[in-house]
Amino acid sequence: MTGNNYTEEEKYWLKGGNTGTLPDRITPSMINVLEPNEIFVFGSNIQGMHMGGAARVAYSKFGAEWGNGEGLQGQSYALPTMEGIESTEAAVGHFTTCVKQHPELKFFVTPVGCGIAGYVPEDIAPMFRDAAELENVYLPVSFWKVLMGIDKS
Repeated sequence: MTGNNYTEEEKYWLKGGNTGTLPDRITPSMINVLEPNEIFVFGSNIQGMHMGGAARVAYSKFGAEWGNGEGLQGQSYALPTMEGIESTEAAVGHFTTCVKQHPELKFFVTPVGCGIAGYVPEDIAPMFRDAAELENVYLPVSFWKVLMGIDKS
């Protein structure tokens, strides 16, 4: 499959949803291709063993480096999420610094930590509060809803 695909819910929120206030910087659920200035942000482990989920996609499609568990690599950015919530929070801080240093890039954050790592958006999204204010950061709908206090329903 080519192109990137938004779910019906994502399309709804891209238009503001029921509040008219949700930012339109929404990461599509299915990312298959990236423009040269776009970065796929995924959760992994600090060892950089990109075996499953978004990490496997990053490794197979977007230049993630085996053995590199954090940072910019190819057209991807690894965030270690398997080592505990405090470690993840520190890594999101490093990510935010990187984003500020690269305004020419668009960062598509996947629902990091909300798959194999076992967290929920309410655990992870608040870590992205500072990054969310940057125009080159795109977040999943689930993260935007938490950050903006919008009910899940």
